[in-house]
Amino acid sequence: MRIFKNKDLLFELIKRDIKSRYKQSFLGYVWVILVPLINLLILSVVFSFFIRIETGDIPYTMYLFAGLVPWLFTSTAIVSATTSIVQNTSLITKVALPKEVFPAAAIFSKTIDFSLNFVIMMSFMVYFGVSIKWTMALLPLIFVIHFVLILGIAYILSSINVYFRDVENVIGVFLSMWMYLTPVLYPPEIVPQNLRPFFDLNPMTALINSYRDIILFGRTPSWQNLLYSFVAAFVVFFIGGLIFKRLSRNFADVI
Repeated sequence: MRIFKNKDLLFELIKRDIKSRYKQSFLGYVWVILVPLINLLILSVVFSFFIRIETGDIPYTMYLFAGLVPWLFTSTAIVSATTSIVQNTSLITKVALPKEVFPAAAIFSKTIDFSLNFVIMMSFMVYFGVSIKWTMALLPLIFVIHFVLILGIAYILSSINVYFRDVENVIGVFLSMWMYLTPVLYPPEIVPQNLRPFFDLNPMTALINSYRDIILFGRTPSWQNLLYSFVAAFVVFFIGGLIFKRLSRNFADVI
């Protein structure tokens, strides 16, 4: 992949993004932890007391956290990567750089947030008495598939956003709809049986379920469903790469 052939540029972009993101913020990087905790608190109250959702022996707060952490990585990475080309106009128009590095760097910088949130989730597991499972050794496999899927989507959206800036304005609506169609807030078992085939077409369904399986329940994920997400992720990545390559030829002229 060209992005790794330009790893020095990639690392510099990641470092710059991390340093500048909260540079003039009073709380700085504390926001990385505060945002998921605030979301967790609000959603836990709503779905534990007002709209009660049963999650068996696992406290709903932990069940929610195990789905919310990977979903926040998905949404924040896609939003950041979508605007990555436009936000680096000065570099793209003045210097001959591999443009696919910019969306990749935006996503890589969000993996730092994901890692911090994952550490917080582990602390919650200790608090709620949820044991650490050996199946968590499978986490890198799930994450790689997850990352490839996001990168493919990022290539599509970031390249189209250069030509149609409406993309960055509607991305929030798209992500909200996608979240409710993914078992982030609820168990997949509550989805009506006749809707399951359509529900399972969403590659994030198997990924979120896999995260929960290996983190909370200590069981290996459904390999059949995970294989579907694997294939879907690499198809999206391949198509995204082709679209990005084709549209990036005229970035400097359009920006």
